[in-house]
Amino acid sequence: MNGDGQGFSSGVDSPGVAAEVPIDVSADEYDAFAELVRMAVEKDPSLRSTTPTSSSSSQQGSRMSSSLAMLGPMSAESLPLQNKPGWLRQKAPQGEQYEYLTAQMGNLKLATVCQEAQCPNIGECWGGSDEHTATATIMLMGDTCTRGCRFCAVNTSQAPPPLDPDEPKNTAEAVADWGVGYVVLTSVDRDDLPDGGANHFAQTVRGLKELKPDLLVECLTPDFSGDLDAVRLLASSGLDVFAHNIETVESLQKRVRDPRAGYVQSLEVLRAAKEIPGVYTKSSIMLGLGETDDEIIDTMVDLRDCGVDILTLGQYLQPTPRHLPIVDYVHPEKFDYWRQFGEEEIGFKFVASGPMVRSSYRAGEFFVDAMIRGERAKTKILPSSSS
Repeated sequence: MNGDGQGFSSGVDSPGVAAEVPIDVSADEYDAFAELVRMAVEKDPSLRSTTPTSSSSSQQGSRMSSSLAMLGPMSAESLPLQNKPGWLRQKAPQGEQYEYLTAQMGNLKLATVCQEAQCPNIGECWGGSDEHTATATIMLMGDTCTRGCRFCAVNTSQAPPPLDPDEPKNTAEAVADWGVGYVVLTSVDRDDLPDGGANHFAQTVRGLKELKPDLLVECLTPDFSGDLDAVRLLASSGLDVFAHNIETVESLQKRVRDPRAGYVQSLEVLRAAKEIPGVYTKSSIMLGLGETDDEIIDTMVDLRDCGVDILTLGQYLQPTPRHLPIVDYVHPEKFDYWRQFGEEEIGFKFVASGPMVRSSYRAGEFFVDAMIRGERAKTKILPSSSS
């Protein structure tokens, strides 16, 4: 899965234990995941006994001075058998709008990252309120990913089912019926397809824009195996926001993501998408995996250098005991610091930062809708669209 920012997680209580990462997983119970982990270990044997370390000031060269790191409240230390802090607890999903969206997704055979990734915010996003529009993130190209990132709860297989040719049409009809002004499309990784599914993605965007030209469409995409032509194809489809998640800092990439993903590859994907006039770009970083403050700063700088406009940061939560353990719980005040730092020091147009923030969490309400519409009203720039 390309990642919906800050880990796919059920949000159930998980110990924040800095323990040895389990590598030998039974193929009977976790077939594709175990195989992908085996591939990672073959590529880098040091992963077999990797143990996360708690956040600390980097002692290695950082492109930005450590003196920037008057970094406010530090992360909560990792404690054995520690339950989640109170700020991470969410209400159970409920409400008429939640029930309506659940039924419609099933009737139209649409998958959502909200359900498949066990997102803890599903009740809040789908339920909506008098002040907030209900939102959902649709997951295209099925619910089975060809990759096995160690933070992600989505099903994995090297031979997922074929694409549903009716999915672009069904998706456009469903979203038109919701009456929303901003929608997020995401997908599993489909390394089994020649273009990684870029054209299928693009068809969906065009269908949405045909039915609702004023609808803002964000696509949270995989890396398409580094195929920049596929990236440009999708970025030119008429979408408004091209999102691709870097997921974590450079030093943790091999331990956190599938071996076929990579830090530089993700940066190049974002850089290529930004080449398309009128397109905003967006990325996300999970915190709580053992990254240092200087590494977070370096990642912010790298993303901004690629032209990324919007950044989200949130707490990693462990989906199951088989996934990566949490190294630390980052305090809400520290997330507030990163929001301010990202906007004022790094120069992102907008930063959403908080323990429960996900890259597509309340997508239309994270200032992005107003920002895009406001800037386009001033400049009259529209996203490119190729048929």
